[in-house]
Amino acid sequence: MTRLLPILAAFAAPSSAFTSPSARLAVSRTPPLRGILDGLLGQKAFGGDCVMCDEEIMSPKQHGTSEVPVQENLRWNCANDVADRICNFNRHYAEYAGYWETTDFLKEHNMASVMENGEITFYDSNTGKALFYAPRGRTFDEFVAESKSHGWPSFRDEETNWEYVRCLPNGEAVSVDGTHLGHNLPDGKGNRYCINLVSVAGNPVE
Repeated sequence: MTRLLPILAAFAAPSSAFTSPSARLAVSRTPPLRGILDGLLGQKAFGGDCVMCDEEIMSPKQHGTSEVPVQENLRWNCANDVADRICNFNRHYAEYAGYWETTDFLKEHNMASVMENGEITFYDSNTGKALFYAPRGRTFDEFVAESKSHGWPSFRDEETNWEYVRCLPNGEAVSVDGTHLGHNLPDGKGNRYCINLVSVAGNPVE
């Protein structure tokens, strides 16, 4: 189940983010998630607190599926060119598994400027809107452990800001402004949002 998400390698423009051997893995498309997950779990894959939307939210806009490109100075030293492609010109691909561990995220998580009241707020890399808050209902170590086990930052329903996050029927997770975020890959604990760090590395808009 943890490898259902596709891996982005050739799709991304050359950058320091893709110099490791894992970056050269073959590119594949997202499988039909609903049918696969329903069969594996023996239940409807999507539900609970997930707020659904239709395809209109990802319709073409001024910059791919969004009105604006990603911010120039993304947090955690995330690569802007990779982020812009994943966020705005992509519906099926992801940063390579483990990419988030190669950034400054784990180095900076205890800094007061990043973690407030025991939580980190993750902002849309395009708009700066708050999309996720973690950890909630678990420790930071538990959040990191789950994310490491799957290869991407993994959020739960209570860690998701449903004012700005939506899911399409195929499990694609997006922002209300058209930013591709990742996919919902439920497990035995419920909905699990497997999210590209480059999609949620924005800075808050004052």
